[in-house]
Amino acid sequence: MYVCLCKGVTDTAIKQHVAAGVDSMRELKACTGVGSQCGQCTCQANQILHNELVLQHQCASDLAVSVA
Repeated sequence: MYVCLCKGVTDTAIKQHVAAGVDSMRELKACTGVGSQCGQCTCQANQILHNELVLQHQCASDLAVSVA
């Protein structure tokens, strides 16, 4: 789904950038332009970013537990 209509940024694109190492709204904005025009998408983009970072952390924790 489109998160930022001004820049044509989708939730999938945000998730891909997080998987590639983006871990802040500042970096996400620099990579995609999300939130740089009207700002209506900022809250939703930030929520997607946060959720993806939490998922990454959980996966890393699960791997650490299974190895130990």
